[in-house]
Amino acid sequence: MRERGSLLTRLKEIISSFGNVRVGVIGDFVVDIYIYSLATRVSREAPVLILRYEGEKMALGGGANALNNVRSLGAYAVPLGFVGDDYEGKRLVTKMCELGMPTDGVVFVPGRRTVTKTRILAGSHHTVKQQVLRIDKEPEGEVPEKYRRLLLEGVEKVLPELDAVVISDYGYGTIDDVLLELLSQWDGIVTVDSRYQVLRFKGMTACTPNEPETAQALGLDSITDENIVEAGKRLLELTGNEAVLVTRGRKGMALFERGKEPRFIDIYGTDEVADVTGAGDTVIATFTCALAAGASFYEAAKLANYAGGIVVMKMGTATVSQRELLEAVEDDLS
Repeated sequence: MRERGSLLTRLKEIISSFGNVRVGVIGDFVVDIYIYSLATRVSREAPVLILRYEGEKMALGGGANALNNVRSLGAYAVPLGFVGDDYEGKRLVTKMCELGMPTDGVVFVPGRRTVTKTRILAGSHHTVKQQVLRIDKEPEGEVPEKYRRLLLEGVEKVLPELDAVVISDYGYGTIDDVLLELLSQWDGIVTVDSRYQVLRFKGMTACTPNEPETAQALGLDSITDENIVEAGKRLLELTGNEAVLVTRGRKGMALFERGKEPRFIDIYGTDEVADVTGAGDTVIATFTCALAAGASFYEAAKLANYAGGIVVMKMGTATVSQRELLEAVEDDLS
């Protein structure tokens, strides 16, 4: 009981320090669009549903969702990345400005398409809307060197003002070797959330892959209770990171640190998940804010686990607030 009380006090101290933290997010920024509709009948033209449009919303997705979670947790969030000079890119940057984020480090690339994921949700008057279709708009080709230099200059300029950096890699080519070299030489906290190339990011502070990403990196069919310890230790060795936090869905998290035994953290909340969209963004944002506020890897992982448990109960791309996180900690440990 004394240990729980001590942990509660410590986690509350960390959360209360988020307002003093400055975190940059370098990565692939995405526009998430949700179109809500009412399923009416089957079309005579083809065997498809006719959906009556009811409304839509836009949310910050991908790396921009990690950024928005940093902001909602009370830290100062700094975006660093590319957008196209199209309608979606301008809409994304406008939203960042409305949320109080500085956008000097966001580079508009002429002729480039901003990553946009449009989800169509449908249902009846009396049911929860379910996703029935997703349409992705993606950029083609490489970002010209001129604009890569602009991003690099923006990162170099802001790094001395930051406590931590999140690398949010969704595979759209924002992070190049020059940026990685710069970050590897910086003495701040650098965390990595990479969908497909976790082994590319070596010598960083920590990474937060899920089980499928861990399996893919190690050439395994899957991660199981039997191989999770070996897999986590192997990933820690191959990345050269100080820590690896493997997110395991309903099984919680597994934390691996150099010179320490693995630690397993049970899932927070119910396993009746509403939507896992963007949950990894919430986890990396919370984990990084906590580390920047002075948390140990275990304390940061505990807070990230609480945040992940909260956000998967929300529909669509969502964030967790500082108050929600504090209430979850108090509810679980009091």
